[in-house]
Parts: sequence; C-alpha cells; structure tokens
Amino acid sequence: MQEKFGQLSLSRKVVAALSDMGFEEPTPIQAQAIPLVMENQDVIGQAQTGTGKTAAFGIPIVEKINPKWFAVQALILTPTRELAIQVAGEIASIGKHKQVKVLPIYGGQSIERQIRSLRFGVHVVIGTPGRILDHLERRTLNLENVKIFVLDEADEMLDMGFIEDIENILQKTPVERQTLLFSATMPLPIQRLAEKYLKNPRLITINKDTLTVPLIQQYYFEVAQGSKVDALCRILDYENYESALIFCRTKRGVDELVASLQTRGYFAEGLHGDLTQAQRDKTMKSFRQGEVDLLVATDVAARGLDIDKITHVINFDIPQDPESYVHRIGRTGRAGREGKALTLITPPEYRQLRLIEKLVKAKITRASLPSLQEVVEQQKEVIFQSLQNIVQEGNLGTYQSIALDMMSRFDPVDLTAAALKYAFTLRGVELSEVDFSADFGNTGAKPGMVRLFMTIGRQQKIRPADLVNLVANETGISPKAVGDIDIYDKFTFMEVPEDVAHRVIHIMDRQFINGKRISVQPARAK
Repeated sequence: MQEKFGQLSLSRKVVAALSDMGFEEPTPIQAQAIPLVMENQDVIGQAQTGTGKTAAFGIPIVEKINPKWFAVQALILTPTRELAIQVAGEIASIGKHKQVKVLPIYGGQSIERQIRSLRFGVHVVIGTPGRILDHLERRTLNLENVKIFVLDEADEMLDMGFIEDIENILQKTPVERQTLLFSATMPLPIQRLAEKYLKNPRLITINKDTLTVPLIQQYYFEVAQGSKVDALCRILDYENYESALIFCRTKRGVDELVASLQTRGYFAEGLHGDLTQAQRDKTMKSFRQGEVDLLVATDVAARGLDIDKITHVINFDIPQDPESYVHRIGRTGRAGREGKALTLITPPEYRQLRLIEKLVKAKITRASLPSLQEVVEQQKEVIFQSLQNIVQEGNLGTYQSIALDMMSRFDPVDLTAAALKYAFTLRGVELSEVDFSADFGNTGAKPGMVRLFMTIGRQQKIRPADLVNLVANETGISPKAVGDIDIYDKFTFMEVPEDVAHRVIHIMDRQFINGKRISVQPARAK
C-alpha cells in the first residue's frame, strides 16, 4: 500500500486511512491530480464519476487541512444531495486519523441542525448550491478562510441551471484560494467559468477509452417494442446479478416498469423527480441495504448516485444522448470489479446504437435473448446449489420427518416437481414461452430467413453487390448474412436472417437509393 500511494508523498495517517478503505493504488486521475493540487496548482479535471476523482481532490484537501483550526478551510459544490453525502463520506474516511471534521449541506434536511454543526466548527463543507447560498444569506456559513474550492460535476451543474449560483458563491470566497474544477464534458459556459475563476489551471483529461473501462462487458438485445418487459424478465432470470440499475427515458416509464416487475415478483423500486425527498431516501436506503435489488431510474434522478456494488446497468430505454450512455454504464464495474452493461433496443433504435458505438469507440456485442431452456438450466443450477448448501449444513431432522410423511401420501417425483415449481415461482420464473419478435408469417424464404420486398430494381441501375453493401453498411449486419437476391425491373426480393429482419425493414424503409425513396416490407408467399 505505502509503496503505491507512498510515491505521492502522503502522510502516514492518510496512507493508513486509504489502506482501511481498501484503496490499493491510485487511479490515473489520482496519480496526475494529487501532486498538482499538493503544489497549490489550480486544476481542471475532465473525468466522470467512477474514475476516482473524489479521492483525487479529497486526499490533498485532507493533507492541507489544519485540524486544530476550526474554520471552513475547503468548500466542495456538488449538483445533488446524494453526491454531497457520498463525497462527504469519502473525505471523512480519508481524514479520520487526522480528525478532520466534514459536513454535508443540502436541502431537504433541517437547516437548524446544519447551523448547529457549523457553530461547533467544521473543516470541510460539501454542499449543493441552493443550500450553500441559503446559509450565506443567513450568515451562518463563513467562507473567508476557504483555501480550496472544488466544483464537482460542473457540466451537471450547468444542466441543472446552477451556474449563476456558483458564481455568487465563488465571489464570497477569498481571491487567493486554490480552485479545482471537475467535469465529464467541457461545454462553452464551463470553459468560460474556468477562464474567469481559475489561475493558470493545469488540465487533466481521462479519455473516454479509460472511462468505459474494459471491466465493463457491453451487450445489446434486439426486441420487438411490445415484448420489452418480457425480454427484460428473461434477461433478469438468466443473469447472476447482485444489484442492477435499470434506466428508463421517462418518469411514467419508470412507474410502469416498476409495477410490471413487482407484479412478476421482482424486488424493484423506482427513482424519479416526482418522488418526495423522504420517498427517495427510503428507496436508496433499501437499495443500498440489499432489500431491493432492482432500482429503476431516469437519467436525471440517477445524477449523483454513487453505489459501488452495482453489478449490472440495464438500458431498458436506449438513451437519446450518446454521452448519457457513458454516464450510465460508468455506474457499474467500480473499484476494479467487473460489471455488465446491457441495452434493449427496438429495430428503429439501431441508428442510435451505432452513434453510441462511435462515441465509446467500441463495438457493443449483439447478444441473443436467453432461451427458456437456458433460463431453466441457470435457475436449476442456482436452486441445486442452494439445496446442496442446506444439506451440507445438516440439522434437517424435523424436515426429514415431514418429508417422509408426505412421501407416504404422494409420489416422490410429483413432490419434487411441486417443490421445484414453488422454488421457481419464488424466483419469479414462469416456465412458459414468450415470443419476442413479431411473426412474419410465410414469406417464401428458407427456414430461419425472411424474404423482403423492396421497391427498387434494374431501372435504378442497382446490382446485387451494391444492395448487399448498402444494407450491410446501414444496418450493421454481415454481408455474408444476406441470402438470395432476385432483382426485377421495378422491384427486388432479398432474404435476410429472421433475427435482423425487423432492423433491416425499419432502417431501409423510406431510404433514398440512387435518387428513389424505396419501400421495404415482408414479402407474401405465392
């Protein structure tokens, strides 16, 4: 531990605290930022949640604090109360051996309690802009002794309309302070803010290849719109997840999906902007404690969430903004753990997936929905392992008597089958088939293929090779996957695999080819 963080010339008390927290070696942003901050440089860090940026500014803050001087020596602004609490907790852990006093300040909590804490004396304040301004107006927070000012998640602040509040707060701090700004992206208003308030800042950029991290396995599933909930349930039944964060595009979508999941027996709760603070706190507590293992949220509601043990991020709705995808999946695969990012898409959304792939500079792997048999095998193994553990633990005397009594009245195989049915039901698994794609009927194609009718032909001077390349480039399917092609004067028949037929139809229909807008539909068998 000391050989790795010791290279950053940290005190023994801070190194001991980092060891207690399980930190093994500095992340790239920590290795770059900590020496600069220790040298009193202003710093701009372009990095997202999950890269270790809290410790990147938290460690040098703790090193610079004089614990014997009870004044607010560092101020950190965050966009949400959840992030304020998370940052406060991490800095308190880093500073525990130095007796650094940390206070999170946010709306929704008793301001009188915060005022009392400030009167007792704190070294580091972490807060949301609105509540910080409230304290400044009441003169219950004094920023005259602030040596370090940190603006965390600056682009999120911009999105939430906090820039004016931030400037008002900055103007209440000493001119000679050290300023650190962290942001996932650098839109123009954030650049202007940095130019105005930072002195010769050093820029640290953690590129997107680092942000998406190889420990996150990324897959997508293509499903018909009306089958998304059933497809999600099939995935959940197959995946071995501890806790999963599921994203929907709208608040209504969150409520509807939570209701559908709860009806099917899953432990799911929702998180969106219409919840009261008490409801939000209760939901987050249940999720953190493992009472709820599925948290369904909107992008806005999930801002500032920082939970280490999320094993899966599932995009029930693909994000409209490709950068939101990077934000979402960064909430799994934390602290060196592996994570999975799974995305459900309908055929019209394939273009959006291609944009995301360009942004993350990686191919997101297509995955097939688990078959019923695969789900059964997976659940059977889980149930078998659970039963094996119970047998090995022993102490089954009373249960053996009940079993013998029941076996005298029923066939042992029927009893076992009934017990398995009960176990599967408790796990939310219904052994019934679900059709995840619309039925194309008989299109006259070979088995496993769909024959498509396209309103383009020889009159548009189209050749088979041209058509194959065009379809492959637009839809992302392999050229080798395309089957028979028959080109006539005014129309064409083309065979494509059944599992990509919806995608080909939705993307190619109404496209312009050689100056003609074409129509693409399933063919009708003769």
